[in-house]
Amino acid sequence: MKTKNTFGIHFIIRISNSNKTVPSLIYARITVNGQRTEISLKLKISPTSWDNIKGKAKGKSEDTVRINAHIERVRSLITDAYHQLVQQKRVVSIGAVKNIFLGHDDTESSLLKLIDYHREIATSKLAYGTLKNYFSTEKYLKSYLRKVHNRTDIYLSEINYKFIFDFENFLRNCKPIHKHQPLNNNGIMKHIERFKKLINLAITMEWMEKDPFTKYKLQFEKTERGYLTKSELEILVNKNFAIERLQAVLDMFLFSCYTGLAYIDIFHLVPQNIAKGSDGKDWIISSREKTKIPVRVPLLPEALELIEKYKDHPVAFAWRIWRN
Repeated sequence: MKTKNTFGIHFIIRISNSNKTVPSLIYARITVNGQRTEISLKLKISPTSWDNIKGKAKGKSEDTVRINAHIERVRSLITDAYHQLVQQKRVVSIGAVKNIFLGHDDTESSLLKLIDYHREIATSKLAYGTLKNYFSTEKYLKSYLRKVHNRTDIYLSEINYKFIFDFENFLRNCKPIHKHQPLNNNGIMKHIERFKKLINLAITMEWMEKDPFTKYKLQFEKTERGYLTKSELEILVNKNFAIERLQAVLDMFLFSCYTGLAYIDIFHLVPQNIAKGSDGKDWIISSREKTKIPVRVPLLPEALELIEKYKDHPVAFAWRIWRN
């Protein structure tokens, strides 16, 4: 864990390539822990009157004295901002120093603030299953901060490529939050993909100046989806559980097999979703809960039998298809 901060200030000018005699703006270039930013002093000077090595104006004219005095005031204020963070034992970052100097200290955004904001706006937009996945990613991010960085939060301005790369390594070696869901490569990539979406939100909200994911590439492995053979399906059909709850779970899985619908899509079916098709048979007419893509599925006899089986079943809470 890094315990010593690095800090530096140098004053520069931006010289126009087309006309090097045009007065140029003076900038304070601040470096904190390897990160750099520049702040305009709103002052201009001729390139011939500027000392690049010393970072100040040349000569002893009245304008030179005025400019150099302003540079020293800015240097002092920026240095005070840095020492304020150190003395208060706060997170020392390029964004924090800059915000204190500019008088915007309260606007420095952190990862936890971003997570809270995303929860606030996403609750009404994302399906619950998708939200649950974000909750898991958030838990891993908080665990990573605590165990690797010994912190409970981090400023967004501190998040860089190394932070992302180290987060990936943490996921590859940490104990899974859900024991029944071990973290394989694609699972790790999904967590980082959701983290990337959080960062994209921060960039859109102009809470971050640079995208730390610019050079990071998600590496998903191609997988082949498994399927049940006819004999395997027959084994499940002939299986009977003594516990009603377990039998209901099995039957819902079989209903999914017969219709091709996901559990969440089945859960939200209502009687109005069943209609007669042009062939005179019953069809499910609905839309995917996650993608909202319309779907039309013919109801096989086996699926109709399951619907009839749970028509008045008192414990089949998820089978809402026959409820008004």
